[in-house]
Amino acid sequence: MTRGRKPKPSHLKAVQGNAGKRAINHDEPEGDALDEAPPAPDWLCDIGRDAWDKLAPWLVGSKILTRSDLHQLEAYCDAYATWRQAVVEIQQCGLVLESPATGAPIKNPALTAKNEAARQMTTFGSALGLDPSSRARLAVPGSKDAANPFAELLGGNKR
Repeated sequence: MTRGRKPKPSHLKAVQGNAGKRAINHDEPEGDALDEAPPAPDWLCDIGRDAWDKLAPWLVGSKILTRSDLHQLEAYCDAYATWRQAVVEIQQCGLVLESPATGAPIKNPALTAKNEAARQMTTFGSALGLDPSSRARLAVPGSKDAANPFAELLGGNKR
């Protein structure tokens, strides 16, 4: 494994700007940009498809999602579905169950599934810019001004 920060793909440097003025690798393969959100894969359950239908259009519109990144979105949506199903299981059965073999109290296995799915969501979501810190790294030009309700008042005096 290499140490240090992962190199930023050239297409993200183009979207974010190149503040460090580092050389852009023009030989790097392009990331097959998507013009519209693809449909959710058939194998995703309903919860995963709902997540896909909410996230894919935003990711495509933000110019973050490329054809080569679709597996990241698939994995995120699948992990989200597992997490949601584990949450429901925990709500219905509780944190502690009775062991079928001994009758002793045991931790609900859905807690482990929930924690593993949450870790997977963090990993895949970070790659897609779905948390605040990674979203800041994947900022789209003009998105700051569009989201700032005071942008008109600032005019040319941006601080």
